Amino acid sequence: MAVAALITWLLTAVGGFVMLGMWIAKGGLREPRTSHFPPAVIFGHFALAAVGLVVWIVYLFVDRPLLAWIALVLLVPVALLGFVMLARWIPVYRGRAAAAAGGPGASSATEHGPAERSFPVVIVGGHGLLAVVTVVLVLLAAINA
Repeated sequence: MAVAALITWLLTAVGGFVMLGMWIAKGGLREPRTSHFPPAVIFGHFALAAVGLVVWIVYLFVDRPLLAWIALVLLVPVALLGFVMLARWIPVYRGRAAAAAGGPGASSATEHGPAERSFPVVIVGGHGLLAVVTVVLVLLAAINA
């Protein structure tokens, strides 16, 4: 179970890296900011997830149950920040979809819209689904540790 958690965590990280790269490439860090994602939220999510992953890898090598619980505790703020970003991304996605259909939200999804408007739904959904699976697997592994 612990190795399965590592695999899902790594796959989740790949999706996160793809979105982070797209966000930066599309101007997420430029001033004036058009992004709905504050850099502190983005990089806080990334940093806590990376630290948790490192703790989990160390746990796999040294087999200390306390490390499994620390990794799980680190995942709580990671998940909360992820939900914050999801809540801010959904209106951007809806605006982009309305613009593609020529609907009433078309004016909010201009060519110079938020950097996160280019995130593919498959990557956002896959990242979230894998994150949930990772949290569950980490919890189960910590309980069994």
